[in-house]
Amino acid sequence: MPRAITLPGTVDATAFRLLNEWQRGFPCEPRPFARIGETVGLSEAEVIAAYRRLIGEGVVSRVGAVFAPRRLGASALAALAAPSERLEAVAARVSREAAINHNYQREHRYNLWFVVTAASEHDLRGVVAGIERDTGCAVIVLPLEEEYHIDLGFDLGAERRRPACHSAGPAPLPGGACTLPEIERRLATVLQAGLPLVARPYAALGEQAGLAEGMAIELIERWLADGLVRRLGVVVRHHELGLGANAMCVWDIPDEQVADLGRRLAREPAVTLCYRRRRVLLGWPYNLFCMIHGHARDEVLAARDDIAARLGLDAAPHEVLFSCRRFKQTGARYLPEKEAAHV
Repeated sequence: MPRAITLPGTVDATAFRLLNEWQRGFPCEPRPFARIGETVGLSEAEVIAAYRRLIGEGVVSRVGAVFAPRRLGASALAALAAPSERLEAVAARVSREAAINHNYQREHRYNLWFVVTAASEHDLRGVVAGIERDTGCAVIVLPLEEEYHIDLGFDLGAERRRPACHSAGPAPLPGGACTLPEIERRLATVLQAGLPLVARPYAALGEQAGLAEGMAIELIERWLADGLVRRLGVVVRHHELGLGANAMCVWDIPDEQVADLGRRLAREPAVTLCYRRRRVLLGWPYNLFCMIHGHARDEVLAARDDIAARLGLDAAPHEVLFSCRRFKQTGARYLPEKEAAHV
């Protein structure tokens, strides 16, 4: 059984609550940090200072919105095979792109894996073309086709680790990104970087986007209700929380079986992400993906092997890609920051 997450020594009982209880359901009201302070027994200023410290220590990535994949713009998982002697240089070139929010080395012939987010499919293809041109490495692009469980945070207090909110089935994906009115697009552009850590963060967001505080709150509440924003709250970093091992587990499942197996796989407590992606038949035949995080490699492998045995997954071709190095991890940037420059 996986162990509970071991938190850094600087995370006391109150900081734990700030991390664990506010990964979703973050208050949509003028002074959210004051509301949180009332709950945990701190002043508004102390809550803000604590979140600033946790971000500075790398435990928290940001406090803000997680946008649903493909609802706001275009996104895809991508990979390339970099020569070992050029891996760091290639990774640096990939990480320079504002459109890249995750960039990891993994144990595989395709040794560099990254997530591309952009305002449109055209922009996404342009980012990929630029990386191919500058590195000389062909990139495989694996768009999301069906989601069974997408990152909704970690329950830090669970003895058996499971997402704090878990969907039993797949969510249909729209045919393309939604088209936001200009006023909403401006707000989304500034929100994607996270909430400002100030007493009235929605007022600060609104000022950047040219909106009143009340309008900013109303729009974010609407986005949460219709699923454009998957969750609003604290975004933690798993590695800094003691989950030093993670593996991307993939299978080549017949198309008529993948949805059922994906739903079953998503219900496993050890699985933190689960989705179907497009195959690239000449180099990447796999269509079912999941992520398993743990304290150590053996723990992750044991969880994977147990799940695969019970679900009969390994009758299909499969691979396990452990992460080696993290070159970049930030929030997704679907909309270019320059769109907010004129506001």
